[in-house]
Amino acid sequence: MDVIYSLVPGMMFFGLIFFAVLIWAVKKGQYEDMEGNASRILMDDEEMMDYSAGSNPDETNKEQN
Repeated sequence: MDVIYSLVPGMMFFGLIFFAVLIWAVKKGQYEDMEGNASRILMDDEEMMDYSAGSNPDETNKEQN
């Protein structure tokens, strides 16, 4: 029973730390684009190069057609 007096405050401390990390991550924009990474894995390498070069891949595809 004596161990509860140290475990409860310890778990509350860790809970506050994790909550602070969550708030920090939200403010830094970690959860802004939830769909981007999921769809980016399906793209071809050429499309990824277009994105990294700053061009719009839709415009590139229109020029090729």
